[in-house]
Amino acid sequence: MRPLRFLLNQQLRELADVDPTLTVLEWLRGPAGLTGTKEGCAEGDCGACTVVLGTPAADGNMRYRAVNSCILFVPMLDGRQLLTVEHLKSADGRLHPVQQAMVDHHGSQCGFCTPGFVMSLFALYLTESRPTRDRVNDVLSGNLCRCTGYRPIVDAAQAMYDTAWDEPVLAHAAQTAKRLLELRKDSEPLALEHKGRRYFAPMRADQLDALLAAHPKATLLAGGTDVGLWVTKLHRDLGDVIYLGNVAELHGIDDRGEELVIGAAVTHADAYDVIAREFPDFGELLRRFGSTLVRNSSTVGGNVANGSPIGDSMPALIALGARVVLRGPNGEREIPLEDLYIAYGKQSRKPSEYVVRLRIPKLAQGEQFHCYKLSKRFDQDISAVCAAFKLRAENGRVGEIRTGFGGIAAIPARARKTEAALTGQPWNEATITHAECVLGDEFTPLTDMRASRDYRRLATTRLLRKFFIETTQPDARTRVLDAEVCA
Repeated sequence: MRPLRFLLNQQLRELADVDPTLTVLEWLRGPAGLTGTKEGCAEGDCGACTVVLGTPAADGNMRYRAVNSCILFVPMLDGRQLLTVEHLKSADGRLHPVQQAMVDHHGSQCGFCTPGFVMSLFALYLTESRPTRDRVNDVLSGNLCRCTGYRPIVDAAQAMYDTAWDEPVLAHAAQTAKRLLELRKDSEPLALEHKGRRYFAPMRADQLDALLAAHPKATLLAGGTDVGLWVTKLHRDLGDVIYLGNVAELHGIDDRGEELVIGAAVTHADAYDVIAREFPDFGELLRRFGSTLVRNSSTVGGNVANGSPIGDSMPALIALGARVVLRGPNGEREIPLEDLYIAYGKQSRKPSEYVVRLRIPKLAQGEQFHCYKLSKRFDQDISAVCAAFKLRAENGRVGEIRTGFGGIAAIPARARKTEAALTGQPWNEATITHAECVLGDEFTPLTDMRASRDYRRLATTRLLRKFFIETTQPDARTRVLDAEVCA
């Protein structure tokens, strides 16, 4: 056992007797006495709780990201730097340029959401120089304001660079990284105990294997964007917790020429650039995956291992033919991703097995891939239907087609009957019309608050037709976008 150690701004903090599932938000507003960080939804949706988390980077500097403190557990701060809105003030009392811009551009009314907006913009200020309005909109996708409206806030985001400012966080970044690396040097993996509940943070896969053998019922924790809600909303007792974020073998993105290999603990934010480069549609889907705050914490492997029928990454990965590498007591094994899911809440993972990495084949010459998400709003919404298609056409016929669907069945799934009805057939109107009939009967969608059964059934067939139109009329998507701009 050793205490968890982190920097609160530049102050070293050591905590030994801490509840493994105490959230950073609760700790800030309670023991730490830093109440500038607000509690709104307690589920990572509103952004009132936004803080900035700093992690040492490979180049000897620091990497800063805005995250939701309401679903981040305190032990996950180990070896990192935590910055809150209180840390923005200067020694002489001047407002930070982000704060001053919010004042100058009337970006606050009731003020409850303002600290969260300020911290999201502060992370942007630290990492990017004069982003576009579209980029600012993406960054603020996880921060909700009910009274001011976003225009003055976005104006403030673009004006915050106008003030001359010697940013102390950046000035001390190399020193901060050195301090944090010293905390980790020769350090044993973090292990805490509080009232019989234990928290472990292994650093290598063999340590993780041993912990799973000793604690087979422990809750595996990655980014916490789903597990955090088990505590804040469902009030579950997670028992022993094993944190995966420090395990070296679960990190890394490897471009192997014909495939991408992505470690399970890689965040969606870190995976975004390489995925968007290889699969632009998948990149656009990830831009709608949660919010920037969520993507900064959520992991590729966590979304896959969670296996939710409304998880947005799985339909695209299944259609692309991704394979998942699992590790357990008998070593590693690899299976097609769709074979991981058996029924709702049930997977083919064996006891003590966990996701290590994903292997995603790149598109071969002539293959086409599109994916689509239908939801009530653009940002941070759950899909009513998510669909993905990969096509290889040969001489006007379907050589191979793979599909992936989410939001309509108990598990993410392929439409195998529809694929069979299409394979070998001419890629034309008659074939698609027949395939729509097959697809309409292949799933039994549910009715819930997001969509009715009939809507989901119709939407799946229309998305298949949309894919057909976009692959046979390459300018169709451009025409639609031009029409939206004109409107």
